[in-house]
Amino acid sequence: MLTEFGRVFIFFILGAIFVAGGLIVAWLIRPHRWYANKLTTYECGEVPVGSAILKFNVRFYVVALIFLIFDVEVVFLFPWAVVFQKLGMFAFVEMLIFLAILLVGYAYVWANGDLDWDRPVPFIPTMSKKSPDVCEHEQEVAV
Repeated sequence: MLTEFGRVFIFFILGAIFVAGGLIVAWLIRPHRWYANKLTTYECGEVPVGSAILKFNVRFYVVALIFLIFDVEVVFLFPWAVVFQKLGMFAFVEMLIFLAILLVGYAYVWANGDLDWDRPVPFIPTMSKKSPDVCEHEQEVAV
């Protein structure tokens, strides 16, 4: 006699067997012809040029992360819209507060310039010829 946990355990074992069996069958029936192009970095037929380590602009990551955050948050609108009439005015006010929080987050991201794709020109400070911590006599000797 199996308990509920025993049935779940058997289900996981059968799932593992099906996954392992599929991988083993795919390994057995695949072609085993290795050639030079197959072992290159890219299998698309293009010759790799340059180093495989590229420095990507961090803005790709930032924009993608911001998109995911707001996209996931907007997904919460759909279940609310389905049951909106049943929930009444309380749910409407609650969703307005939620949207206000999203709008504040969007304004914060926009104000910080995280949505601007062009990089701002960096400010590079320069030193004047006369440094305040060096006395005039030492500057004349240095020149």
